[in-house]
Amino acid sequence: MPLAELSAIRKLLVCPRCRSDLADRPGGLGCTASSCPYGTAAAAFPTVGRWPVLVDFERSVVAADTTPVAAAAGAGAEGLPAPLRRVFKPPNRIAARNVDLMLRALPHPAPRLLVVGGATVGNGVEAVYRDPRVQVIGFDIVGSPVTQFVADAHRIPLPAGSVDAVLVQAVLEHVLDPSLVVAEIHRVLTDGGLVYAETPFLQQVHAGAHDFTRFTASGHRYLFRRFEELAAGPVAGPGTQLLWSLDHVVRGLTRSASAGRATRGLLFWLRGLDHLVPPDFAQDDASAVYFLGRRREREMTAAEIVDYYRGAQRRE
Repeated sequence: MPLAELSAIRKLLVCPRCRSDLADRPGGLGCTASSCPYGTAAAAFPTVGRWPVLVDFERSVVAADTTPVAAAAGAGAEGLPAPLRRVFKPPNRIAARNVDLMLRALPHPAPRLLVVGGATVGNGVEAVYRDPRVQVIGFDIVGSPVTQFVADAHRIPLPAGSVDAVLVQAVLEHVLDPSLVVAEIHRVLTDGGLVYAETPFLQQVHAGAHDFTRFTASGHRYLFRRFEELAAGPVAGPGTQLLWSLDHVVRGLTRSASAGRATRGLLFWLRGLDHLVPPDFAQDDASAVYFLGRRREREMTAAEIVDYYRGAQRRE
């Protein structure tokens, strides 16, 4: 995968606490601002394996001892035979379509694309890693083969206006303050830069203690209120949402995650209901929603977000 080399993006990295440049220190990278807690001669951001850990631990839920190296990129269903993989994790055609739109709109010849929460390659976004034009910069709270550094998305260690696009797929439900993370995305994007986001609406808890938030389609749009909308809508509809619920009902009745996953596999055909439900009803019952937008300075107003609603209840 054509990830940008860390040496190539190293000069971009800044201190997550004060945004000052970083310099090499005996223990890792350190801040160049003497007034910063990480700017003293003894202080440095540690390195775990090959990954600089650029986290301001005093202001993050990420603990200094919870940044292990991820075992592999693409765990879970990826280890299954192809037919079973398509049952448990069907291709995300919505993401593939929108990522294609985003890649076509990127400037030439070498745009920078930041993947927030990119410890694994997301479903449907593989084209990002195949495009030879794109310089992919990936980070997560763990290191992996497809990340160059460890960071907290609430304080992205990159300067303002340093990337042309941001991909944030199935991440915003796992952060404490999604508005702050989106503000950080807005900050690091160039003028007119692009963002593609997917976030759950009707899904059960996953990732345990690190699962915090859900968004309706309108709530998701307002989260990205400082962006012009290029496309938005459900990623998966009521059939997929029903499949999630049945999986977790069986887990609860049997006290077994394996039984729930088996139920999901047996009832995979319920996803087909997504194609039978009209878009406005799907908007109200989506398993997850997406947003593709372009950075701007004007903020969406409260009146505009009320008028934005596109669900079935506008008929009532």
